[in-house]
Amino acid sequence: MPDYQAFHRRSIDDRDAFWAEQANRIDWQTQPQTICDYSNPPFARWFEGGTTNLCHNAVDRHLKDRPDQIALIAVSTETDTEQTYTFRQLHAHVQTMAAALLDLGVRKGDRVLIYMPMVAEAAFAMLACARIGAIHSVVFGGFASVSLASRIEDASPVVVVSADAGSRGGKVVPYKPLLDEALALSSHKPQAVLLVDRQLAPMAMTAGRDHSWASLQTKHHNAVVPCEWVDATHPSYTLYTSGTTGKPKGVQRDTGGYAVALAASMETIFCGKAGETYFSTSDIGWVVGHSYIVYGPLIAGMATIMYEGLPIRPDGGIWWSLVEKYKVTVMFSAPTAIRVLKKQDPALLKRYDLSSLRALFLAGEPLDEPTAQWISDGLGKDIIDNYWQTESGWPILTIANGVEKAPSKFGSPGIAMYGYDVKLLDEATGEELHGADKKGVLVIEGPLPPGCMQTVWQDDARFVNTYWKSVPGKLVYSTFDWATRDKDGYYFILGRTDDVINVAGHRLGTREIEECISGHPNISEVAVVGVADTLKGQVAMAFAVVKDASGLVDDKSRFALEGEIMKLVDQSIGAIGRPARVRFVTVLPKTRSGKLLRRAIQAVCEGRDPGDLTTMEDPSALQQIRDLM
Repeated sequence: MPDYQAFHRRSIDDRDAFWAEQANRIDWQTQPQTICDYSNPPFARWFEGGTTNLCHNAVDRHLKDRPDQIALIAVSTETDTEQTYTFRQLHAHVQTMAAALLDLGVRKGDRVLIYMPMVAEAAFAMLACARIGAIHSVVFGGFASVSLASRIEDASPVVVVSADAGSRGGKVVPYKPLLDEALALSSHKPQAVLLVDRQLAPMAMTAGRDHSWASLQTKHHNAVVPCEWVDATHPSYTLYTSGTTGKPKGVQRDTGGYAVALAASMETIFCGKAGETYFSTSDIGWVVGHSYIVYGPLIAGMATIMYEGLPIRPDGGIWWSLVEKYKVTVMFSAPTAIRVLKKQDPALLKRYDLSSLRALFLAGEPLDEPTAQWISDGLGKDIIDNYWQTESGWPILTIANGVEKAPSKFGSPGIAMYGYDVKLLDEATGEELHGADKKGVLVIEGPLPPGCMQTVWQDDARFVNTYWKSVPGKLVYSTFDWATRDKDGYYFILGRTDDVINVAGHRLGTREIEECISGHPNISEVAVVGVADTLKGQVAMAFAVVKDASGLVDDKSRFALEGEIMKLVDQSIGAIGRPARVRFVTVLPKTRSGKLLRRAIQAVCEGRDPGDLTTMEDPSALQQIRDLM
């Protein structure tokens, strides 16, 4: 077992030899001739000359050794259904879907937009696209028509795959009317729309354009569709970043580099083994769903769970019941979900046999120490934070227990992963910051490792201008996050560079204040934003959700709790970090993927238009803040 520091250093200093070894984890039709072509920075071309196929590596190659092992488990607590598919069955379903797409005119290099709930057919569609060399673009199911239209415009798909409806919290969300409106708004018109009828909502069909999956499934039931071998640099998919303004940014991913990065991460980071079960609670509409619901676990020969539903329905033990039933060994969720579970009966954590579970990975939003400690105490398992982005495709910061066992530090996502030459830069000078506990911008020196974005779809200039900057002697990718690094090399994320508050000349990360406030025993989650102030430039404003609101009966009790929180901040950060006010709400404004809408909160506090709110989960959350202000 190599020591991790040497493993990481080799990935930077002996890059090509390191990644040539990792490339042996997947099947190639033609071996790569050039490991990394970085002759045109910042564009990295990985494994040039090699040909491979994502679907082959996720499905076909397992038919020899584990055809009858479960590959996909589709669970919906919304429709009370569970369906399992072996690798053999998954192979057949994907070929049927691939034949249907070919029938509708899809060819290699064409785009297919997938607007689906968390059902097995969504995974079939993604894998079918990869199988025939088409480029899928998954849009989170239930996205509003305007947002969906903008993505249709940008991706210009030949076919859209969708469904009659999704469901959330027992409430049906009709997709087809949203899709029809989006198609009416978009100047790009796909050749065909392929529709899965779950019989949850009425679905009007447009003659000549709309096609029934049930009919095409019957037509192509025994289809044999071979894999289309594509260049390693061939785009596998585009995925639009949430929370962007203006034209959406389509993160473009390659094929070979992505397959290699995922295959390596499954062993070195997640310690997953063929024949085991992986459970990511994310959605295929987000990058975690691409990497660690569909592709990563299947490439590793693991069963993967697709879950449609809430973490508290029918009760707060549903996820743990699935861990017991399917002997889940690796679980991946979000801090937001764990904070939701904190409000449930803690006995639910002990109700089920979780002996199979080795670790719970958390990502998507900074993991505060109190939440990490709570779930660690409750489960008695390794809790491993990790930090990455839609753009990176796999973790940038975490711990690689598959290389060398290392402890987690609550509040930190961990250390730099292999392939990532991570640095902290002084924002003003661009100089690299050395030593411990210095705050800087987290950047990655080029080239980005395999699996990261190739470019912005159809906009190389935007890729360069948005993400890359020249600093003395090098070209670096900016994560747009503030961070510090301790003496052991563990990073601590302090918040977005554009979420920094400048209070009377003192720069404070909102993350620092949120971490402090969330340490109060009666606070379950909190959002802190900087609000314009005529005297100080900006002041911090906090909005907190309490665990037990029974004591907040009047202004006096609310002021008392606010005072306790102010005192806590004074003690931890100092008076400079004290929020101007702490307001109490029942829910915070978030996107459907669980990210806090800090900019929208800030806009409401400053009396400005909060802008596009189509990704917001619960509109009443922002209205609460309007009423308070």
